[in-house]
Amino acid sequence: MLDTRAAHPGATLAQLYDPDLMPPDLRRAHAALDRAVDRLYRPSGFASDRDRVEHLLGLYEKMANPLLAPPGRPRRRRA
Repeated sequence: MLDTRAAHPGATLAQLYDPDLMPPDLRRAHAALDRAVDRLYRPSGFASDRDRVEHLLGLYEKMANPLLAPPGRPRRRRA
């Protein structure tokens, strides 16, 4: 991805990611990355970008929730 973007040194990110102007090589690089992510997280792939994002954010939420949980009550020490 980074190498593909570097092949367009005069373009800003806004220009590179404009849906009407995105260079074909960058579009192909993103499609290849999406396929790689699909294979890592679900053998059958994802039906859409939305399905992919929802799945990945769900995994992130499961991972982050224990970190965000309120602390339990402090234990009392026996004297």
